[in-house]
Amino acid sequence: MNGAESLVHTLLKSGIDTCFANPGTSEMHFVAALDRIPGMHCVLGLHETVVTGMADGYARIAGKPACTLLHCGPGLANGIANLHNARRGRSGIVNIVGDQATYHRPLDAPLTADTEALARVVSAWVRTTQTPQEVGRDTAEAVRAARTHPGQVATLILPADASWGDGGEVAEPLPAAAAPPVDPAAVDGAARLLRGKGEGRTLLLLAADALLGDGPSLAYGIAAATGADVMAQFLTGNLQRGQGRWPLARVPYTVEAALEALAPYDRIIQVGATPPVSFFGYPGKPSQMFPPQAVLHVLSRPDQDGIAALRALADEVGATALPPPQSNADSAPLPTGAPHAEGLARVLAALVPEGGIICEESVSFGGGTGPAYDAAAPHTWISLTGGAIGDGFPLATGAAIGAGGQRRVISLQADGSGLYSLQALWTQARERLPCTTIVLANRRYQILLGEYAGVGANPGPTAMDMLDLGNPVIDWIALARGFGVEAARTDTLEGLADLLRASLLRDGPFLIELVI
Repeated sequence: MNGAESLVHTLLKSGIDTCFANPGTSEMHFVAALDRIPGMHCVLGLHETVVTGMADGYARIAGKPACTLLHCGPGLANGIANLHNARRGRSGIVNIVGDQATYHRPLDAPLTADTEALARVVSAWVRTTQTPQEVGRDTAEAVRAARTHPGQVATLILPADASWGDGGEVAEPLPAAAAPPVDPAAVDGAARLLRGKGEGRTLLLLAADALLGDGPSLAYGIAAATGADVMAQFLTGNLQRGQGRWPLARVPYTVEAALEALAPYDRIIQVGATPPVSFFGYPGKPSQMFPPQAVLHVLSRPDQDGIAALRALADEVGATALPPPQSNADSAPLPTGAPHAEGLARVLAALVPEGGIICEESVSFGGGTGPAYDAAAPHTWISLTGGAIGDGFPLATGAAIGAGGQRRVISLQADGSGLYSLQALWTQARERLPCTTIVLANRRYQILLGEYAGVGANPGPTAMDMLDLGNPVIDWIALARGFGVEAARTDTLEGLADLLRASLLRDGPFLIELVI
């Protein structure tokens, strides 16, 4: 057995059965091993940022890591943006990065790079295997690292001679480390804050796994017993929305809106959440988006079990989980006419199928209007977590694969960021995935126009030209069809509803360009 064969066998024994790949010369023995050893679903991406974004979406929906196959340091570098998003979203991923043979590396061939240094930027665990005999052991440890609660990026760098050399040994799966226990002192401190009397109010700020399962019901039970409020962190990897779920408000994106939303709170209890701060520093505006006098208290860190923390806090304050309120679908007629953000939300909320997945990368037009979705059929909402744009198409693709092709994925995709990774459409077509993409074509970098105002700059003709995507107009219909995906264009909400309904009846992908 060579090292590559021991790698594949160990991955499969460790429960990793999906590989998102863009291989090169250094990975050919791994590719050959995948051909000889059954059991691995191999998904080809046409660019590494697609590969890593698909692995992120897969982990969020499947609840377990996939592996990626990347080519040397430059290939890893191409995928770093979406690994950054995965790290922020706490998705488990095992990166397999082929590298120069150990004896060839000192010759400084053109693709030679400091691959470990690149990997450490986005990885919680990094190792370079040296011999075929070590491959299986290192693979098992990489999988264990990726499974560390709630998930993290692990990168195994595999020199070509460690892959093709004989002497590979299959390693047994290693148990993932248990989440660090919640500190009883943190529970006691949170209970004292909830019982405290003061001018302001107390906020339970949820993120990570506290947003899943019984987490929201426990949080709202605690809130009902103590008079606190509940909110979700703005950047969340996975939200359960729709009827039968708690209608969680998120901390707003803009500084002004966030300051207003958080102004009433003198006490903020973080459950898997980080302190609310703005994306950027703005002249004359605070970076921290909560009142300066507010007391921040960590009930649980992101790497701890947020649901267990909420359960312990509920016991401490004498609260029980509170079932979500009953809600009904919106029976009002669907909006018509020119597209607007609220109308888009109402159309999508009315038509998303039960168990569907909404993938959102459209902050300036499709990222808000939460109340409409609270009346929708139960669905999962995933979105950009790290701010590195270009994850929408790959994230949706990986989510569809993570759901076994059994759940419709509807993407809200801004046109500007979509151009970073539209190659994922080809993978959707190749895999016949149930993906509907709504490209929100405002033909400009709209979010940056808002950022201009935020930093107090005054754009002139040159600046405006750099934010314009309409010269020439990008033909999304032609692009989609070029990748094998059916597509159609509309500029009305009724047209959107008709195309969306039609797409839900298809087995494969469909793209709708909504001109706004």
